[in-house]
Amino acid sequence: MQDTQKPTEPKAPARSTLSHGVKSLVALLVLGTGSAVAGLLIAGPNGQNGPGTAEAALAPPPLAATLLTATDIQPPAPPLQTATGKLARRETLTGLVQRLGAPANEAAGALQTLYDEDLLDPRRLLPGLEAEVFLDDGHLSALNVKAEAGRNLFIKRGTDGNWTAAALNARLTPHYHRVSAPIETSIYETALKLGAGDQQVVDYASVFAYDVDFQREIHPGDSFEMVYETYTDEAGHPVKTGNLIYASLDGKALTRSFYRFTPSDDGETDYFDFNGESATKFLMKTPINGARLSSSFGNRVHPISGYTRLHKGTDFAAPSGTPVYAAGNGTVVWAARRGGYGNYIVVQHANGYKTAYAHLSRYARGLRKGRRVRQGETIGYVGSTGASTGPHLHYEVYINGKPVNAMRLKLPTGRKLAEAPVIMDEFLKSRDAIDDIRAEQGAGLLSVSLPVNPPSP
Repeated sequence: MQDTQKPTEPKAPARSTLSHGVKSLVALLVLGTGSAVAGLLIAGPNGQNGPGTAEAALAPPPLAATLLTATDIQPPAPPLQTATGKLARRETLTGLVQRLGAPANEAAGALQTLYDEDLLDPRRLLPGLEAEVFLDDGHLSALNVKAEAGRNLFIKRGTDGNWTAAALNARLTPHYHRVSAPIETSIYETALKLGAGDQQVVDYASVFAYDVDFQREIHPGDSFEMVYETYTDEAGHPVKTGNLIYASLDGKALTRSFYRFTPSDDGETDYFDFNGESATKFLMKTPINGARLSSSFGNRVHPISGYTRLHKGTDFAAPSGTPVYAAGNGTVVWAARRGGYGNYIVVQHANGYKTAYAHLSRYARGLRKGRRVRQGETIGYVGSTGASTGPHLHYEVYINGKPVNAMRLKLPTGRKLAEAPVIMDEFLKSRDAIDDIRAEQGAGLLSVSLPVNPPSP
Protein backbone atom coordinates (compact mmCIF):
# COMPACT_ATOMS: atom_id res chain seq x y z
CA MET A 1 0.00 0.00 0.00
CA GLN A 2 1.41 3.31 -1.05
CA ASP A 3 2.14 5.68 1.81
CA THR A 4 0.27 8.86 0.97
CA GLN A 5 1.11 10.65 4.22
CA LYS A 6 2.57 14.06 3.54
CA PRO A 7 5.91 14.94 5.07
CA THR A 8 5.60 16.86 8.29
CA GLU A 9 6.40 20.57 8.03
CA PRO A 10 9.27 21.66 10.27
CA LYS A 11 8.09 23.36 13.43
CA ALA A 12 8.57 27.12 13.71
CA PRO A 13 11.15 28.24 16.23
CA ALA A 14 9.90 28.60 19.78
CA ARG A 15 10.31 32.39 19.64
CA SER A 16 7.63 32.71 16.89
CA THR A 17 4.77 34.88 18.05
CA LEU A 18 1.01 34.28 17.70
CA SER A 19 0.93 36.47 14.61
CA HIS A 20 3.20 34.01 12.81
CA GLY A 21 0.82 31.13 13.60
CA VAL A 22 -2.05 33.13 12.18
CA LYS A 23 0.06 33.84 9.12
CA SER A 24 0.67 30.11 8.64
CA LEU A 25 -3.06 29.36 8.91
CA VAL A 26 -3.81 31.99 6.29
CA ALA A 27 -1.24 30.39 4.01
CA LEU A 28 -2.78 26.95 4.50
CA LEU A 29 -6.24 28.33 3.79
CA VAL A 30 -4.92 29.78 0.55
CA LEU A 31 -3.40 26.41 -0.23
CA GLY A 32 -6.68 24.64 0.53
CA THR A 33 -8.65 27.05 -1.61
CA GLY A 34 -6.23 26.53 -4.47
CA SER A 35 -6.61 22.75 -4.15
CA ALA A 36 -10.39 22.98 -4.13
CA VAL A 37 -10.45 25.09 -7.27
CA ALA A 38 -8.05 22.69 -8.94
CA GLY A 39 -10.32 19.78 -7.93
CA LEU A 40 -13.38 21.45 -9.49
CA LEU A 41 -11.50 21.99 -12.72
CA ILE A 42 -10.19 18.42 -12.84
CA ALA A 43 -13.24 16.44 -11.62
CA GLY A 44 -16.18 15.69 -13.89
CA PRO A 45 -19.76 16.64 -13.19
CA ASN A 46 -20.30 13.37 -11.32
CA GLY A 47 -17.16 13.68 -9.31
CA GLN A 48 -15.18 11.41 -11.61
CA ASN A 49 -11.77 12.32 -12.73
CA GLY A 50 -11.62 14.13 -15.96
CA PRO A 51 -8.58 14.44 -18.13
CA GLY A 52 -5.39 14.03 -16.21
CA THR A 53 -4.57 11.92 -13.18
CA ALA A 54 -5.28 12.08 -9.48
CA GLU A 55 -1.61 12.82 -8.85
CA ALA A 56 -2.03 16.19 -10.64
CA ALA A 57 -3.92 17.50 -7.59
CA LEU A 58 -0.70 17.35 -5.59
CA ALA A 59 0.74 20.34 -7.53
CA PRO A 60 -0.23 22.98 -4.91
CA PRO A 61 2.34 21.95 -2.19
CA PRO A 62 5.09 24.07 -3.78
CA LEU A 63 2.75 27.07 -3.21
CA ALA A 64 2.71 26.28 0.51
CA ALA A 65 6.46 26.00 0.49
CA THR A 66 6.63 29.40 -1.19
CA LEU A 67 4.29 31.05 1.29
CA LEU A 68 5.97 29.55 4.35
CA THR A 69 9.52 30.63 3.64
CA ALA A 70 12.11 31.38 6.29
CA THR A 71 11.69 35.08 5.58
CA ASP A 72 7.98 34.97 6.37
CA ILE A 73 8.46 33.40 9.78
CA GLN A 74 11.13 35.89 10.98
CA PRO A 75 9.92 38.25 13.76
CA PRO A 76 9.45 41.91 12.72
CA ALA A 77 12.37 44.29 13.34
CA PRO A 78 11.97 46.11 16.66
CA PRO A 79 11.32 49.88 16.38
CA LEU A 80 14.28 52.23 16.82
CA GLN A 81 14.67 53.82 20.22
CA THR A 82 14.97 57.61 20.26
CA ALA A 83 16.26 60.09 22.83
CA THR A 84 16.53 63.87 22.70
CA GLY A 85 18.63 66.23 24.79
CA LYS A 86 20.21 69.67 24.89
CA LEU A 87 23.87 70.59 25.16
CA ALA A 88 24.73 71.63 28.71
CA ARG A 89 27.24 74.32 29.62
CA ARG A 90 30.83 73.08 29.27
CA GLU A 91 29.60 69.83 27.68
CA THR A 92 30.94 68.54 24.37
CA LEU A 93 28.61 67.40 21.60
CA THR A 94 30.17 63.93 21.80
CA GLY A 95 29.40 63.92 25.51
CA LEU A 96 25.77 64.84 24.83
CA VAL A 97 25.32 62.04 22.28
CA GLN A 98 26.86 59.56 24.74
CA ARG A 99 24.56 60.86 27.49
CA LEU A 100 21.60 60.05 25.21
CA GLY A 101 22.71 56.40 25.02
CA ALA A 102 25.12 56.07 22.08
CA PRO A 103 28.42 54.19 22.54
CA ALA A 104 31.41 56.53 22.73
CA ASN A 105 33.17 55.29 19.57
CA GLU A 106 29.96 55.47 17.50
CA ALA A 107 29.14 58.98 18.75
CA ALA A 108 32.64 60.18 17.87
CA GLY A 109 32.55 58.51 14.45
CA ALA A 110 29.18 59.99 13.49
CA LEU A 111 30.10 63.51 14.59
CA GLN A 112 33.49 63.36 12.89
CA THR A 113 31.59 63.13 9.59
CA LEU A 114 30.09 66.58 10.30
CA TYR A 115 33.49 68.06 11.10
CA ASP A 116 35.22 66.46 8.08
CA GLU A 117 32.60 67.91 5.72
CA ASP A 118 32.68 71.36 7.42
CA LEU A 119 28.99 71.14 8.27
CA LEU A 120 29.62 72.10 11.90
CA ASP A 121 32.34 74.01 13.77
CA PRO A 122 32.86 72.30 17.15
CA ARG A 123 34.39 75.52 18.55
CA ARG A 124 31.17 77.46 18.09
CA LEU A 125 28.69 75.20 19.82
CA LEU A 126 26.42 76.97 22.28
CA PRO A 127 24.56 75.55 25.29
CA GLY A 128 21.01 74.63 24.34
CA LEU A 129 21.89 73.02 21.00
CA GLU A 130 19.57 70.03 20.56
CA ALA A 131 20.44 66.53 19.39
CA GLU A 132 18.28 63.44 18.76
CA VAL A 133 19.72 59.92 18.62
CA PHE A 134 18.18 56.84 16.98
CA LEU A 135 19.35 53.59 18.60
CA ASP A 136 19.04 50.06 17.23
CA ASP A 137 19.59 47.47 19.97
CA GLY A 138 21.87 49.90 21.82
CA HIS A 139 23.87 50.95 18.75
CA LEU A 140 23.70 54.35 17.08
CA SER A 141 21.79 54.08 13.81
CA ALA A 142 21.23 57.79 13.03
CA LEU A 143 21.71 61.19 14.61
CA ASN A 144 19.97 64.53 14.08
CA VAL A 145 21.69 67.71 15.28
CA LYS A 146 19.64 70.90 15.32
CA ALA A 147 22.61 73.17 14.66
CA GLU A 148 20.50 76.31 14.59
CA ALA A 149 16.95 77.41 13.90
CA GLY A 150 15.92 76.21 10.44
CA ARG A 151 19.00 74.00 9.95
CA ASN A 152 19.25 70.31 10.85
CA LEU A 153 22.28 68.08 10.35
CA PHE A 154 21.33 64.41 9.78
CA ILE A 155 23.88 61.58 10.02
CA LYS A 156 23.02 57.97 9.10
CA ARG A 157 24.95 54.71 9.26
CA GLY A 158 25.03 52.81 5.95
CA THR A 159 24.90 49.03 5.47
CA ASP A 160 28.68 49.10 5.14
CA GLY A 161 29.00 50.69 8.58
CA ASN A 162 30.16 54.06 7.27
CA TRP A 163 28.50 57.35 8.19
CA THR A 164 27.01 59.87 5.76
CA ALA A 165 25.84 63.37 6.65
CA ALA A 166 23.59 65.97 5.03
CA ALA A 167 22.39 69.46 5.95
CA LEU A 168 18.62 69.95 5.85
CA ASN A 169 17.86 73.65 5.57
CA ALA A 170 14.38 75.11 5.92
CA ARG A 171 13.34 77.68 3.34
CA LEU A 172 13.60 80.97 5.22
CA THR A 173 12.58 84.48 4.18
CA PRO A 174 14.81 87.35 5.36
CA HIS A 175 13.43 90.50 6.98
CA TYR A 176 14.84 93.37 9.07
CA HIS A 177 13.91 94.79 12.44
CA ARG A 178 14.82 98.22 13.77
CA VAL A 179 15.07 99.14 17.45
CA SER A 180 15.55 102.76 18.52
CA ALA A 181 14.92 104.47 21.86
CA PRO A 182 16.31 106.75 24.57
CA ILE A 183 18.35 104.96 27.23
CA GLU A 184 16.63 105.20 30.60
CA THR A 185 18.15 102.23 32.43
CA SER A 186 20.60 100.42 30.14
CA ILE A 187 20.89 99.59 26.45
CA TYR A 188 20.43 95.92 27.31
CA GLU A 189 17.13 96.35 29.15
CA THR A 190 15.78 98.87 26.65
CA ALA A 191 16.66 96.77 23.59
CA LEU A 192 15.15 93.62 25.07
CA LYS A 193 11.90 95.43 25.87
CA LEU A 194 11.67 96.42 22.21
CA GLY A 195 12.17 92.88 20.91
CA ALA A 196 15.93 92.56 20.38
CA GLY A 197 17.72 89.44 21.62
CA ASP A 198 20.82 88.89 23.70
CA GLN A 199 22.98 88.35 20.61
CA GLN A 200 22.03 91.69 19.07
CA VAL A 201 22.96 93.51 22.28
CA VAL A 202 26.28 91.65 22.49
CA ASP A 203 27.05 92.53 18.86
CA TYR A 204 26.13 96.16 19.48
CA ALA A 205 28.42 96.32 22.52
CA SER A 206 31.24 94.73 20.50
CA VAL A 207 30.95 97.39 17.78
CA PHE A 208 31.38 100.20 20.33
CA ALA A 209 33.81 98.35 22.62
CA TYR A 210 36.72 100.37 21.18
CA ASP A 211 35.15 103.76 21.88
CA VAL A 212 32.79 103.60 24.85
CA ASP A 213 32.88 102.46 28.46
CA PHE A 214 29.24 101.40 28.82
CA GLN A 215 29.37 101.69 32.61
CA ARG A 216 30.74 105.25 32.88
CA GLU A 217 30.01 106.93 29.55
CA ILE A 218 26.33 106.14 29.00
CA HIS A 219 23.88 108.64 30.50
CA PRO A 220 20.07 108.83 30.81
CA GLY A 221 18.75 110.56 27.71
CA ASP A 222 21.39 109.15 25.38
CA SER A 223 19.76 107.24 22.52
CA PHE A 224 20.70 104.25 20.41
CA GLU A 225 19.57 102.49 17.26
CA MET A 226 20.16 99.02 15.90
CA VAL A 227 18.93 97.24 12.78
CA TYR A 228 19.31 93.47 12.48
CA GLU A 229 18.21 90.56 10.31
CA THR A 230 15.25 88.32 11.12
CA TYR A 231 14.01 85.18 9.35
CA THR A 232 10.57 83.54 9.02
CA ASP A 233 9.66 80.06 7.80
CA GLU A 234 7.24 79.19 4.99
CA ALA A 235 4.29 79.67 7.34
CA GLY A 236 5.46 83.16 8.26
CA HIS A 237 6.54 82.20 11.78
CA PRO A 238 9.68 83.87 13.19
CA VAL A 239 12.52 81.34 13.22
CA LYS A 240 15.72 83.18 14.11
CA THR A 241 17.55 86.48 14.10
CA GLY A 242 20.70 87.22 12.15
CA ASN A 243 23.46 89.78 11.85
CA LEU A 244 23.41 93.31 13.20
CA ILE A 245 23.71 95.48 10.08
CA TYR A 246 23.56 98.96 11.66
CA ALA A 247 24.43 100.39 15.08
CA SER A 248 24.40 103.98 16.28
CA LEU A 249 24.81 105.88 19.54
CA ASP A 250 23.84 109.49 20.12
CA GLY A 251 25.14 110.51 23.54
CA LYS A 252 27.20 112.88 25.63
CA ALA A 253 30.36 110.79 25.31
CA LEU A 254 30.05 109.83 21.64
CA THR A 255 27.81 110.29 18.60
CA ARG A 256 28.63 107.79 15.89
CA SER A 257 27.04 105.16 13.64
CA PHE A 258 28.41 102.02 11.98
CA TYR A 259 27.40 99.87 8.99
CA ARG A 260 28.20 96.19 8.52
CA PHE A 261 30.25 95.69 5.34
CA THR A 262 32.47 93.01 3.77
CA PRO A 263 35.15 94.44 1.42
CA SER A 264 35.60 92.33 -1.71
CA ASP A 265 39.39 92.48 -1.61
CA ASP A 266 40.03 90.75 1.72
CA GLY A 267 36.59 89.35 2.66
CA GLU A 268 36.96 90.50 6.28
CA THR A 269 33.55 91.63 7.56
CA ASP A 270 33.71 94.67 9.83
CA TYR A 271 31.70 97.73 10.84
CA PHE A 272 32.52 101.07 9.21
CA ASP A 273 31.32 104.57 10.05
CA PHE A 274 29.57 106.91 7.60
CA ASN A 275 32.93 107.88 6.05
CA GLY A 276 34.20 104.31 5.67
CA GLU A 277 36.49 104.21 8.72
CA SER A 278 36.58 100.91 10.59
CA ALA A 279 35.17 100.60 14.12
CA THR A 280 37.98 98.18 14.88
CA LYS A 281 41.01 99.64 16.60
CA PHE A 282 44.37 98.29 17.62
CA LEU A 283 43.10 97.34 21.09
CA MET A 284 39.66 96.97 22.66
CA LYS A 285 38.94 99.50 25.37
CA THR A 286 37.07 96.96 27.52
CA PRO A 287 37.94 93.26 26.91
CA ILE A 288 34.80 92.04 28.70
CA ASN A 289 31.04 92.41 28.20
CA GLY A 290 28.48 93.29 30.87
CA ALA A 291 31.01 94.26 33.55
CA ARG A 292 30.99 97.21 35.94
CA LEU A 293 34.11 99.34 36.31
CA SER A 294 34.95 98.93 40.00
CA SER A 295 38.40 100.52 40.28
CA SER A 296 40.27 102.92 37.99
CA PHE A 297 43.91 103.34 37.08
CA GLY A 298 45.95 105.46 39.54
CA ASN A 299 47.10 105.69 43.15
CA ARG A 300 44.82 104.07 45.70
CA VAL A 301 44.80 102.36 49.08
CA HIS A 302 45.16 98.65 48.37
CA PRO A 303 42.11 96.80 49.82
CA ILE A 304 44.24 93.95 51.23
CA SER A 305 47.67 95.40 52.13
CA GLY A 306 46.33 98.78 53.26
CA TYR A 307 49.22 100.63 51.60
CA THR A 308 48.79 103.42 49.05
CA ARG A 309 50.35 102.49 45.75
CA LEU A 310 49.81 102.73 42.01
CA HIS A 311 46.93 100.65 40.72
CA LYS A 312 48.44 99.74 37.35
CA GLY A 313 45.22 98.68 35.67
CA THR A 314 41.45 98.91 35.55
CA ASP A 315 39.16 96.57 37.48
CA PHE A 316 35.88 95.27 36.01
CA ALA A 317 33.53 93.57 38.47
CA ALA A 318 31.69 90.63 36.90
CA PRO A 319 30.39 87.19 37.93
CA SER A 320 32.87 84.31 38.02
CA GLY A 321 33.02 82.55 34.68
CA THR A 322 32.36 85.67 32.57
CA PRO A 323 34.45 85.37 29.35
CA VAL A 324 37.53 87.60 29.01
CA TYR A 325 38.65 88.52 25.48
CA ALA A 326 42.03 89.25 23.95
CA ALA A 327 42.09 93.04 23.53
CA GLY A 328 44.04 92.73 20.29
CA ASN A 329 45.91 90.36 18.00
CA GLY A 330 49.11 89.09 19.56
CA THR A 331 51.12 86.27 21.15
CA VAL A 332 50.64 84.88 24.65
CA VAL A 333 53.90 85.38 26.60
CA TRP A 334 52.56 84.33 30.01
CA ALA A 335 49.69 82.01 31.01
CA ALA A 336 50.25 80.83 34.58
CA ARG A 337 49.92 81.93 38.21
CA ARG A 338 51.92 84.96 39.30
CA GLY A 339 51.78 85.95 42.99
CA GLY A 340 48.96 88.31 43.91
CA TYR A 341 47.77 88.36 40.29
CA GLY A 342 46.56 84.77 40.63
CA ASN A 343 45.89 83.16 37.27
CA TYR A 344 47.49 85.66 34.91
CA ILE A 345 47.78 86.15 31.14
CA VAL A 346 50.09 88.53 29.28
CA VAL A 347 49.70 89.10 25.52
CA GLN A 348 52.40 90.79 23.43
CA HIS A 349 51.04 93.02 20.64
CA ALA A 350 52.78 94.99 17.89
CA ASN A 351 54.53 98.34 18.39
CA GLY A 352 55.62 97.67 21.98
CA TYR A 353 52.11 97.15 23.41
CA LYS A 354 51.27 94.49 26.00
CA THR A 355 47.99 93.69 27.75
CA ALA A 356 47.60 91.70 30.97
CA TYR A 357 44.62 89.95 32.58
CA ALA A 358 44.63 88.93 36.28
CA HIS A 359 42.63 86.99 38.92
CA LEU A 360 41.16 84.61 36.32
CA SER A 361 39.26 81.55 37.48
CA ARG A 362 40.66 79.53 34.58
CA TYR A 363 42.18 79.78 31.12
CA ALA A 364 40.45 79.09 27.81
CA ARG A 365 40.95 75.60 26.48
CA GLY A 366 44.26 75.25 24.64
CA LEU A 367 45.64 78.61 25.78
CA ARG A 368 49.36 78.44 26.49
CA LYS A 369 52.56 80.44 26.19
CA GLY A 370 53.55 81.01 22.57
CA ARG A 371 50.04 80.72 21.13
CA ARG A 372 48.75 83.39 18.73
CA VAL A 373 45.39 84.94 19.64
CA ARG A 374 43.00 87.13 17.68
CA GLN A 375 41.24 90.24 18.90
CA GLY A 376 37.96 89.31 20.59
CA GLU A 377 38.94 85.67 21.14
CA THR A 378 38.09 84.25 24.58
CA ILE A 379 41.33 83.68 26.50
CA GLY A 380 40.07 83.18 30.07
CA TYR A 381 37.25 83.61 32.55
CA VAL A 382 36.67 86.02 35.44
CA GLY A 383 37.59 84.75 38.90
CA SER A 384 39.03 85.80 42.23
CA THR A 385 42.41 84.07 42.38
CA GLY A 386 45.46 85.68 44.02
CA ALA A 387 45.13 88.84 46.14
CA SER A 388 41.50 89.54 45.35
CA THR A 389 38.50 90.49 47.47
CA GLY A 390 35.90 89.26 44.97
CA PRO A 391 35.41 88.13 41.34
CA HIS A 392 36.65 90.73 38.88
CA LEU A 393 39.02 91.26 35.95
CA HIS A 394 42.14 93.32 36.54
CA TYR A 395 43.16 94.63 33.09
CA GLU A 396 46.49 96.30 32.33
CA VAL A 397 48.00 97.95 29.27
CA TYR A 398 51.75 98.55 28.88
CA ILE A 399 53.58 100.56 26.20
CA ASN A 400 57.28 99.73 26.03
CA GLY A 401 57.10 98.36 29.57
CA LYS A 402 55.32 101.37 31.12
CA PRO A 403 51.75 100.98 32.52
CA VAL A 404 49.18 103.35 31.00
CA ASN A 405 45.51 104.13 31.65
CA ALA A 406 43.57 102.00 29.16
CA MET A 407 40.46 104.18 29.52
CA ARG A 408 42.30 107.28 28.28
CA LEU A 409 44.44 105.62 25.66
CA LYS A 410 44.24 107.04 22.13
CA LEU A 411 44.43 103.92 20.04
CA PRO A 412 45.44 103.58 16.38
CA THR A 413 42.42 103.20 14.09
CA GLY A 414 41.64 100.34 11.77
CA ARG A 415 41.13 100.33 8.01
CA LYS A 416 40.06 103.43 6.06
CA LEU A 417 38.15 102.46 2.91
CA ALA A 418 38.78 105.85 1.27
CA GLU A 419 42.34 104.66 0.63
CA ALA A 420 40.91 102.11 -1.87
CA PRO A 421 38.48 103.98 -4.20
CA VAL A 422 36.95 100.82 -5.72
CA ILE A 423 36.19 99.39 -2.28
CA MET A 424 34.90 102.75 -1.09
CA ASP A 425 32.38 102.76 -3.96
CA GLU A 426 31.22 99.30 -2.88
CA PHE A 427 30.78 100.54 0.66
CA LEU A 428 28.77 103.61 -0.36
CA LYS A 429 26.28 101.39 -2.22
CA SER A 430 26.00 99.08 0.78
CA ARG A 431 25.64 102.04 3.16
CA ASP A 432 22.85 103.57 1.05
CA ALA A 433 21.03 100.23 0.90
CA ILE A 434 21.12 99.94 4.70
CA ASP A 435 19.86 103.50 5.06
CA ASP A 436 16.95 102.61 2.76
CA ILE A 437 16.12 99.68 5.06
CA ARG A 438 16.25 102.01 8.05
CA ALA A 439 13.88 104.44 6.33
CA GLU A 440 11.44 101.62 5.61
CA GLN A 441 11.60 100.69 9.29
CA GLY A 442 10.82 104.22 10.45
CA ALA A 443 14.22 105.84 10.82
CA GLY A 444 13.88 109.59 11.19
CA LEU A 445 10.58 109.27 13.05
CA LEU A 446 10.13 109.91 16.76
CA SER A 447 11.91 107.20 18.72
CA VAL A 448 9.91 104.96 21.02
CA SER A 449 10.02 106.15 24.64
CA LEU A 450 9.84 103.79 27.58
CA PRO A 451 8.73 104.27 31.18
CA VAL A 452 11.30 106.24 33.13
CA ASN A 453 13.25 104.23 35.69
CA PRO A 454 16.20 105.28 37.81
CA PRO A 455 19.49 104.71 35.95
CA SER A 456 21.55 101.65 36.74
CA PRO A 457 24.49 102.17 39.08
